[in-house]
Amino acid sequence: MSASTVDPADPVFRLHAGGKLAVASTVPLASREDLSLAYTPGVARVCEAIAAEPALVDDYTWVGHTVAVVTDGSAVLGLGNIGPRAAMPVMEGKAALFKQFADVDAVPICLDTQDVDEIVAVVTALAPSFGGINLEDISAPRCFEVERRLDEALPIPIFHDDQHGTAIVVLAALRNAAALLNRKLGDLRVVVSGAGAAGVAVTRMLVAGGVSPGDMVICDSRGILGPDRTGLTGAKAELAATTNAAGRTGDITVALRDADVLIGVSGGQIPEEAVAGMAPGGIVFALANPTPEVHPEVAARHVAVIATGRSDFPNQINNVLAFPGIFRGALDARATRITDGMKVAAADAIAAVVADSLTVDAIVPSALDPRVAPAVAEAVAEAARRDGVARR
Repeated sequence: MSASTVDPADPVFRLHAGGKLAVASTVPLASREDLSLAYTPGVARVCEAIAAEPALVDDYTWVGHTVAVVTDGSAVLGLGNIGPRAAMPVMEGKAALFKQFADVDAVPICLDTQDVDEIVAVVTALAPSFGGINLEDISAPRCFEVERRLDEALPIPIFHDDQHGTAIVVLAALRNAAALLNRKLGDLRVVVSGAGAAGVAVTRMLVAGGVSPGDMVICDSRGILGPDRTGLTGAKAELAATTNAAGRTGDITVALRDADVLIGVSGGQIPEEAVAGMAPGGIVFALANPTPEVHPEVAARHVAVIATGRSDFPNQINNVLAFPGIFRGALDARATRITDGMKVAAADAIAAVVADSLTVDAIVPSALDPRVAPAVAEAVAEAARRDGVARR
């Protein structure tokens, strides 16, 4: 690699040298007795017990506290389809966040295939080694099928963070923004700019949280999803059929006319005049990174509450508020899957952390707030039991 690409003096490259993860033993191996207990002959007794009662694997191996972070490298951050090797630093980082915020051990797995059948086959074959699977940076629409098929095939939680993590934090933030403005979710007209993985998940999550689907308008790069759009398939066809009850047609400017909420998950730029057409006291979540769909300074001229996906502006919609606690709670409950009820419970828990101290610049907790992951974990575990998917 050329010197122009890697600067050894750059603190980013210094931090990443050698990777960000290592494996450490949790038991002593200092004596022959230690070896006889941790390995042969003692380990054979544990193997026999698990063979007779497979559920014991959660108690006597790392499976009960470990997840796989799986990617095919097709949609990494804002970098696009950069492949499995270039995706590894992000997956290592994700694993570090799991450990730091929820004491969940995570293993990055970067697959050298973007074929749905192969991804599903490989992850299914690896699944006995893990208590859950976090799918990461897999592009739409392939990610929908991968998650669905794995969820049907495996008795452990499957979670595509780019979809559901974002959606959960958006619901938490919108709950608090609405409360701050003395509004109810069911009374809001919401526009979602972007109909990819995040846009689909945000729409479904907001509906699960109380927003009326008929009052939601979804836009892709060609405009509003509605009855005039032909040739739509899959998730977009579903959105066109279940949202936009008024049958609006046109572009994002038409969609935003008198809208209460804009949620941007597209990466495309939205003109100021479109935001200016929103109803008074509006809410804008412009979540594209590094360039929000609407710059906060521009949005502030027209709306009351603004959030972005960036850490250098107030109200960062950050997935780290969701996924560590969600997996901690799911693992603690020995959940067989992650239900919509568990996702809504996670959003409610995130919102509750700062519900008593809301301001226009603080509608969600900081990504570093130590209260978040334990609160989310407790709420998710309780919801898993309530939804009948807990084994403990």
